[in-house]
Amino acid sequence: MADPSPPASEGPPPSSKPLPAQKPRNPVWKMMGIPNARLKLPSRNWLIFLSITGSFASAVLYDRHAKKKIQQKWCNMVSHLANETLDTTAMPRKVTVFLSAPPGDGLSPAREHFREYVKPLLVAAAIDWEVVEGRKEGDVQMGLAKNLRRKRRRSGEGTPGAVESDEKEAEKAAMAEFRQVHGIREFDGVRGDIVLGRHTWKEYIRGLHEGWLGPVDLPSHTEPASTDPNLNELAASEPIFQESQDGESSETTSPSPTNEPPPSTDAPKPAPDALPFISPSQYPSASTPLTIPSSFDPSTPISFPHVLGFLNTPTRIYRFLTRRYLADAIGREVACIVMAPGIEKWDYRPVAANRSASQFEGGQLSETAGSETIQTALAHEELDWQKRIRKRDNDQERVWLDDMVLDPRIVSRMTRFAPLPPDEEQRAERIAKGAEGPITLEKPADRERL
Repeated sequence: MADPSPPASEGPPPSSKPLPAQKPRNPVWKMMGIPNARLKLPSRNWLIFLSITGSFASAVLYDRHAKKKIQQKWCNMVSHLANETLDTTAMPRKVTVFLSAPPGDGLSPAREHFREYVKPLLVAAAIDWEVVEGRKEGDVQMGLAKNLRRKRRRSGEGTPGAVESDEKEAEKAAMAEFRQVHGIREFDGVRGDIVLGRHTWKEYIRGLHEGWLGPVDLPSHTEPASTDPNLNELAASEPIFQESQDGESSETTSPSPTNEPPPSTDAPKPAPDALPFISPSQYPSASTPLTIPSSFDPSTPISFPHVLGFLNTPTRIYRFLTRRYLADAIGREVACIVMAPGIEKWDYRPVAANRSASQFEGGQLSETAGSETIQTALAHEELDWQKRIRKRDNDQERVWLDDMVLDPRIVSRMTRFAPLPPDEEQRAERIAKGAEGPITLEKPADRERL
């Protein structure tokens, strides 16, 4: 029987193809110790993580870039004022900045807000400034009232020979005497007041009424004019922070009227000069000072949005990513202060006055720049205040929570800076697009060297 034929050798199936030869690895990567990793798409979870973090980082970088361009636009808008010549025997223009700690927070956010949005334009225009700040409710009010009483006392009001035992007052008197001896005169143009935030604006209005309608000398009453515990804490000190253009800062504290410590059994009593000299109910019966000017320095409230709380995290994130809009709005207001295109009277309407924050629930005020009144300026910021700030005990006076009490003799003298004219707005747009640069002034010819 014949042997069967040997089976044919099994080969690869006809449909299969030989595997391609693997590309040799670059010896450079091998010597550097870099593994031979193949490029591939990340997993689904990594794609979600990278897309979220990348989008947030891109939004932050874009907002910072846009904010710097906007601030540079407004700085270029007013930079030509720094090149104007100044008389050697005249003081430069100085504005006063009022700021205080926002409700429920410390003083650092207010300082950072000023240094980030307001200070760059003042530096670009070479305008000096003085900052009056308060660490808690009532500090700005009493600081402004005290400065106004000093001004009235220097004009001859009050008891003859009455001099405050204050280092700051003595320093100002010595400086004024030095300037008078050397023939240096004060700036005779428009100055201006910058007020940051709704809470500071309320204290500013209250201090303006107290300083001009209240008595110059210390009242003889023994009962405090206010039962606010926050004001009673100002027993031994009244801090006023001052910062000049060179960046130096100093804080002065008025000395205690007595050096004896209070008894341990009794609560500390407030210093007499640390309490309001007049209450809002006494405004109609107060006499008009003879030295009151026909119009006050223009005052401009600057927006200071500040919200706290975990539930407000979405709002805080949105404001963090849209700071360019806030920089544009504040830059326009500060440019009006620096350039001073005109001065107009503040609008106060007794019929529509004292609108509380509860009437604005559900949205912010839709008012254009320059249309708000004294009572409604920055009123939408009260919606961001925490509930614990709104709590009050008994019938205590709270400047932040109480409605503004206005006296016609004071509010009729209040002025504000007029908005920028249309041609200046168009110039700002051209500067933003790069079609126009800052105004250049011709420098005076150099003096011949001896």
